[in-house]
Amino acid sequence: MSLRLKILELAKKYQEEMVETRRYLHQHPEVSYKEFETTKFIKTKLDELGIPHESPLETGCIGVLQGRIKSDRVIALRADIDALPMDEEGEAKKEFFSKNPGAAHCCGHDAHTSNLLGVARILTDLKEELEGTILLVFQPGEEKLPGGGKLLCDTGFLQSRNVDAIYGLHTSPSHSPGTIATKEGPLMGSPDEFEIEIFGKGGHAARPHEAIDPIVLASQFVSSAQTIVSRSVDPTEPAVVTVGRIEGGTAHNVIPGSVKLWGTVRTLNSETADLIASRLEYIVKGITDGAGGAYSFTFNKGYPAVNNTPEETEHVVREMQELFGEETALIMERPIMAGEDFSFYQEHFPGAFFFVGSGSDDSESTYVWHHPKYNVDDRFFQTAAPLMASLALRKD
Repeated sequence: MSLRLKILELAKKYQEEMVETRRYLHQHPEVSYKEFETTKFIKTKLDELGIPHESPLETGCIGVLQGRIKSDRVIALRADIDALPMDEEGEAKKEFFSKNPGAAHCCGHDAHTSNLLGVARILTDLKEELEGTILLVFQPGEEKLPGGGKLLCDTGFLQSRNVDAIYGLHTSPSHSPGTIATKEGPLMGSPDEFEIEIFGKGGHAARPHEAIDPIVLASQFVSSAQTIVSRSVDPTEPAVVTVGRIEGGTAHNVIPGSVKLWGTVRTLNSETADLIASRLEYIVKGITDGAGGAYSFTFNKGYPAVNNTPEETEHVVREMQELFGEETALIMERPIMAGEDFSFYQEHFPGAFFFVGSGSDDSESTYVWHHPKYNVDDRFFQTAAPLMASLALRKD
């Protein structure tokens, strides 16, 4: 039996286990940097397989799997393990709803973790045909700055192992099970965040002339901020500015003293992000100065853009096509502006990130990431596990 067929057969063998693991993790989510029980669960599974593991950070861990074929080759496979600080909904997953109020796996990280544990099983069974070292990276804190990927890289652990290439994946509700989507070069945006407080002068709603209304100023800012992309950024350069939260006021007849705003900026390079940051502050300064108010402005740099290296991207596409056929690997025409801290690894090592189809009407799994009804079709594992295992096993 060829290696490819062995991988596919083992993925089928461990399908039920991967599904059960995902449901368990889905019921027991933990938010970023608090994944203590999740980490214990992962380590127990690795111990069962006889895979030693290291803990460079307080949560998460790295399994170190040595192949029987001696080599300096080191390949890293990464899965993020944290959940979102939210509650979930949805009939299709009601049997395995989160048991932890205020935490839910509505972004697919439970599937990523379960998949990598399944890959660990497959690779253990094929240890005789495994060359070099495979690092199984179970990473915390992808959903919260500064990003677990950055913190892990800051420890120098992976650098000390001389990683040759790193691969990561994400569930995709936009693609059908049995397909992947990726591209060479820029794949995902850089997500920065801004926080603004506009200070006015409080007063009675019936006497606005005696106040400086920060709600009006905030409204002017939100409208003006939307002109930055259309009038200050090169039209050929992708960029997004979104105000996601506004907070101010206590009653319908009171003009508050201040209003707070939170938002995000998505770009593909730091120069564009810096331009937008300066324009945001320029706009809020102009609006508040003109009305006699004041402001505070904070711009928090987020993850770099995900940028896939050519050879590793080609490797992903080729392995997918060999496993499942030419038409199953979709080449994306343009990047998406969602962010991913996998980008920090790519600042140190060649690597490729790709999306694995997980969306279908049958399992109510076409809801976008972070939607309370977000779900993952179980067939995801029959693509993700064989492909990840193949990337680890096959050098050429």
